Amino acid sequence: MTLVDRPFLAYAIEWLAGHGVTEVVLACGFLPDVLREALAGEEERAGVAITYVAEPEPLGTAGAIRFAAEALGDRLEDRFFALNGDVLADLDLSALLRAHGERGARASIGLHPVEDSSAYGLVSCDDDGRVLEFLEKTGETAPGEINAGAYVLERSVLDLIPAGRAVSIEREVFPRLVGAGLCGLLLAGYWMDIGTPERYLQASWDILERRVETRVRPTAPGLFVGADAAIDEEASVGPRAVVGGGCRVERGAEVEDSVLLDGCTVGRGALVRGSILAPGAEVEPGARLVDAVVGRDERVPA
Repeated sequence: MTLVDRPFLAYAIEWLAGHGVTEVVLACGFLPDVLREALAGEEERAGVAITYVAEPEPLGTAGAIRFAAEALGDRLEDRFFALNGDVLADLDLSALLRAHGERGARASIGLHPVEDSSAYGLVSCDDDGRVLEFLEKTGETAPGEINAGAYVLERSVLDLIPAGRAVSIEREVFPRLVGAGLCGLLLAGYWMDIGTPERYLQASWDILERRVETRVRPTAPGLFVGADAAIDEEASVGPRAVVGGGCRVERGAEVEDSVLLDGCTVGRGALVRGSILAPGAEVEPGARLVDAVVGRDERVPA
């Protein structure tokens, strides 16, 4: 998945590198060669070594950690970070690592405050940061502190993860550590789960308007135009938009609050608003596209 101008996982690698991490291990559910190709050059850009390990079958959040740890063997340190791969964030991982050591924790969870916790499980801690309980999704709109998917773990936690099957760290491992070395820390910074089109678009604008710390260099606040993109002088693009490399926006077309990934075409007089176009998509002249997601190489008729 591309977010603005780079693979989404590049942001997580950059995030870790910014907190002193020098080796990143990616537990891949499938096609590690495709991921390796997508992240080509990221080791040099971020200044880290990247190791790819391919799960033979989906192993869940904890099973993937154990599988990656076994692949590393003695190279795995006694204390390490583990991150979910589906969030954009710049939370203070260094603060989480410090608190983990100071508290003598076995596992520490980065927490993030949200105004609407209905789609997330809440984490309750005492005044010393010890996790007391996990509250499952209630469906009620209420503020609270949620699991941000950023952890510091002691190597001994791996002993709690059964081998050879899918295991959830949230449902099977952390509950066993309540009262036995599980801590949480509210972290400053940006956090966004980009699992819906609406949040994907919002994350794009947050990057381009610098609400989250990244290496992306916007063309203008809220706007990114990639290399070799051709925008007719009588087309209207923005004020919020991503126009990827090799895209073409023809005369009289309007692109607003939308992401066009590499190689897309918006025909003469067409309107694209609040939409996401996968690479190679084409919006025919005069077509109107509002709040839509268009797949790779698809055509949108007038």
